[in-house]
Amino acid sequence: MNAIPKPTGAASTPTVLVASDLDRTLIYSTAALSLGMPDAQAPRLLCVEVHESKPLSYVTESAADELRALAAETVFVPTTTRTRKQYQRIRLPGDTQPKYAICANGGHLLVDGVSDPDWHAEVLRRVTESCAPLAEVRAYFTATTDLSWVRKHRVAEDLFAYLVVERERLPEEWLARFTEWAGERGWTVSLQGRKVYAVPRPLTKSAAVREVARRTGATLTLGAGDSLLDADLLLAADRGWRPGHGELADADWTAPHVEALPERGVAAGEEILRRFRAAARAHIAPRLNGAPAALPDPA
Repeated sequence: MNAIPKPTGAASTPTVLVASDLDRTLIYSTAALSLGMPDAQAPRLLCVEVHESKPLSYVTESAADELRALAAETVFVPTTTRTRKQYQRIRLPGDTQPKYAICANGGHLLVDGVSDPDWHAEVLRRVTESCAPLAEVRAYFTATTDLSWVRKHRVAEDLFAYLVVERERLPEEWLARFTEWAGERGWTVSLQGRKVYAVPRPLTKSAAVREVARRTGATLTLGAGDSLLDADLLLAADRGWRPGHGELADADWTAPHVEALPERGVAAGEEILRRFRAAARAHIAPRLNGAPAALPDPA
């Protein structure tokens, strides 16, 4: 995986870009909170997403404080597989929403909330040139799945498809066959919670993050994620973190510059934000004082 390009000239002020997955990395549904402590010791939670008049996603109040500070100190870029409509339900802590956001796994690069049309057109070109069409994947879903374990078939932004499944009933042999079939046609398969995603290989978070890094002149890129669809993002970042849950943790996946955290659930989101801020401060402070930056020792 190609690393995030660095600016060719010396920046007068170092710019840290923080590109983070959202669901089950920074924000958590009730089912994903993993509050294993006694009730009286559970952290206070802040709701950051409401759907159909019901609270849906949360961060701890301490994580909210960290995120407000992080957004003020860095270029913070939410980097999600969510569609634009799903992303726009989220209200992250802070006075303003981030200038840049990446939706649909890199298919849409939002600038001040609006999709960049040139970026989207380039993504469509890459997908068309190297992958089987979306209709073929949808046809496979229709022909091979069973209503006893599939709740919904969905298409996201006319870019990729996913199933909402009964996880305990999902046949492992079907998932293995589909993963092989899709791989032969240029698609990646990812199981995240109750969803089975099929995503074209050129549709990556890392490609969109590299574009934001180019536009902002980032001198350091930090990343975090929990799923197979986040692996390319973590490989492209200068430093990365993954929580102790999710696809990557289940596979014991890591890389030399990616730290596997022991924390699970909403506590992992809080710890990831602390690591982001520590790494950003360690990079920025020496540069402002005229010294070369050093990566901090993991805390």
